[in-house]
Amino acid sequence: MSKIDFYTEDCTFTYKGKINTRNWINRAITEADKKTGAISIIFCSDDYLININREYLNHDYFTDIITFDYCEEDIISGDLFISIDMVKSNAEKFGVSFYEELHRVVIHGVLHLIGFKDKSNEEAQIMRSQETYWLERY
Repeated sequence: MSKIDFYTEDCTFTYKGKINTRNWINRAITEADKKTGAISIIFCSDDYLININREYLNHDYFTDIITFDYCEEDIISGDLFISIDMVKSNAEKFGVSFYEELHRVVIHGVLHLIGFKDKSNEEAQIMRSQETYWLERY
């Protein structure tokens, strides 16, 4: 059963694009010949996300997103923890709108769940091209 939910932790952000974002994520998953399972998108603060990074990944640095993958076979499920603080900062840094950067981060997490990686330069290039492809289709 497909279920994409939105939550906030340690921030006051209200996301108004839920229906369009659900449809967009479903299209990306369907185009990858996968099925949408349960996906939680959790908007949070930098402090909340760095604590997750430390506790679960043993990383001591700030990031914009942490993706927990619960996929089974072709059913795409997971948790996307997104720092609203970092998204705001990166939008300013890269000269894009807040929502463009937010959507880039959301699709980045979904692409990880689908199976895309970004550890090597080649993988990162493919990931960026997929992000651009899906941003153009939002």
